[in-house]
Amino acid sequence: MKELQKSRKNSKTAELKQMRMGLKIGANDLEIKLRKIREFLSEGHKVKILVVFRGREMAHQELGFVMIEKIAASLEEYAILEQKPQMAGRNLSIVIRSK
Repeated sequence: MKELQKSRKNSKTAELKQMRMGLKIGANDLEIKLRKIREFLSEGHKVKILVVFRGREMAHQELGFVMIEKIAASLEEYAILEQKPQMAGRNLSIVIRSK
């Protein structure tokens, strides 16, 4: 019984962190967000990446999918895609976890 309590005390639940970004994010801003995502992954958390569409950007959803693919490609040595890209309202999201 005591061993179970100790292992439960030492175990850390993996949170689901969330990173939101607009469709027209700058290259440097994207780099900073990717660095933060890598930090979350190294701590063992799952990360939900949201691309938020504003106004008329909804007419160009393919740009969001291209951006998500680019993000996934730059994180592929650190993370595994757990959920395929999916649209929910004005948000395009994926969930990734560390390898």
